[in-house]
Amino acid sequence: MRLDKFLKVSRIIKRRTLAKEVADNGRIEINRRIAKSSTKLDIDDIITISFGNKIVEIKVLKLLDSTKKEDAQNMFEIINEKRL
Repeated sequence: MRLDKFLKVSRIIKRRTLAKEVADNGRIEINRRIAKSSTKLDIDDIITISFGNKIVEIKVLKLLDSTKKEDAQNMFEIINEKRL
């Protein structure tokens, strides 16, 4: 599954176009490598996202094409979250 689609379906980032923009600006890493929005994800990948004033590390648990709001949080696990 593409990175931008995963971020939208899991509701980490609300819109796919915003997820694409964040990734293409170099603010997302997958397994310590800078990722583009089209980067393919696998289960157990570690995603690091730099938001404005915080950095969040997420582990991919499931890859689903669509989810309900309740199921979206089961797609990932937050490993670390730190404020800058």
